[in-house]
Amino acid sequence: MTASKSPERTRTEPRRGDRVRVRSREEILASLDADGSINALPFMPEMLDFAGQELTVWSRADKSCDVVQSTGNRRMEKTVHLLGARCSGEAHGGCQAACLLFWREEWLEWTDEPGRPISAPAGDSASGVTEKTLRAATQVVPGEDNPYVCQATEHFRASSPLPGRSYLQYVHDVRIRNVTARAMVRGLAILAIKKYQWRSRRFPKWLRIRDGRTYPFIVPTGTGERIPAVDLHIGDLVEVRSKEEILATLGPDQRNRNMHFDEEMLPYCGRRARVVKKVTRILDETSGKMIKLSDCYVLEDVICLGMYKRFCQRAITPYWRSGWLRKVDESAGVSPPLPGQTLPRNRF
Repeated sequence: MTASKSPERTRTEPRRGDRVRVRSREEILASLDADGSINALPFMPEMLDFAGQELTVWSRADKSCDVVQSTGNRRMEKTVHLLGARCSGEAHGGCQAACLLFWREEWLEWTDEPGRPISAPAGDSASGVTEKTLRAATQVVPGEDNPYVCQATEHFRASSPLPGRSYLQYVHDVRIRNVTARAMVRGLAILAIKKYQWRSRRFPKWLRIRDGRTYPFIVPTGTGERIPAVDLHIGDLVEVRSKEEILATLGPDQRNRNMHFDEEMLPYCGRRARVVKKVTRILDETSGKMIKLSDCYVLEDVICLGMYKRFCQRAITPYWRSGWLRKVDESAGVSPPLPGQTLPRNRF
């Protein structure tokens, strides 16, 4: 559904599939607080590249994972993600994490109502913020080895608690079209199983399922030592190895030489995709410091779907060891498409 088909509803809040326009550089800069943010959410220099563009709402950012203090999901207000709008890292030391950007509604306008912001800025907007201000705010103290500041590092401050027992959040997820009803039923079933597993650890052994291990039962069978790297290039077609093959490379901490294999990566086991990037440097969201990586790849249209994380919408791109992938002979054909970043295919 587009904004023009339901003007009354879209004047309240943009939802998945709506078309919006990023406001001009001047309008956005005028909306910011003196530190270049709104409610502690910074507007980053990389976001200026999208000024004036018409984009599709990927999802509302009402709920997202806290990876800074690991407190679970957090609530964001008046914020959305836009399809294809990821951070280039240009103003943050060349970070390659390509995070999906958070967009405050004050920075957007309806495509059918040019010049009308979705939410009007609150308070005094004459802050005198410039692009130079935004670039200065990317580090508290300038210097190559000093911590950076970005939307990811400030996510905790820019959000509020969202208790798991607040069950109306799941109705809200369906109402705003972040999640389909079918996916919600599946997700709630997974959540119920996980809760039973956590509680069953206090039960007699005969009442436990797989000794109380958390679904989807990732049980590493290896030592976690670095596996031999495979020479991969951008554009190579690869197949993600099976769950059993990958588990054999993981240590008890579910890592292979510090690289974590997350439960959200399991749906891609046995699937095929193309290599789109080799990642060598990313910001640590907890410290803001740059981390150097080796043997780390990102695959096309492979993202975290939030199935095991209460439908978090950050759509983080998982990192893959080359040993978790195998090159595919193009002449052998390609498996069915992966869940990707086009709206019809990425609804869990």
